[in-house]
Amino acid sequence: MRLAHEFKEFLLKQNALALAIAVVLGAAVAKLVSGLVDDLIMPVIGLVLPGADWRNAQLVLSGTNAIRYGDLLGRALDFTIIAAVVFLVVRTFLREKSKAATRVCPACRDTVPAQATRCRACTEILVEAQKPGERSVS
Repeated sequence: MRLAHEFKEFLLKQNALALAIAVVLGAAVAKLVSGLVDDLIMPVIGLVLPGADWRNAQLVLSGTNAIRYGDLLGRALDFTIIAAVVFLVVRTFLREKSKAATRVCPACRDTVPAQATRCRACTEILVEAQKPGERSVS
């Protein structure tokens, strides 16, 4: 029973479980994007390019030796689409919240919330914060 508890602690502490989930989801996204490329994008590209299946395009060197540049270009397209999808997902989930308004304490130059009436670092009493919509009188 102790071994199971230690293993559970390891999974939670080292984020191994999150990494395993990320790998599984990454493989699923790769399959989805590959299907998207094969079933939607490639037929459109096939209409534009003269060859029927451009992923099989190759430069024959001799006999069975060939440079399969069509396959390479297809993999590059797959990678680009997967990278774009991952970027959009990560950007969506890791978007920073807007930071609260702050101001600088005139005594110690520490950053304090804009609505603070006393500095947390030096306990200086701060001038009343200006309320939103008020104009300053000069």
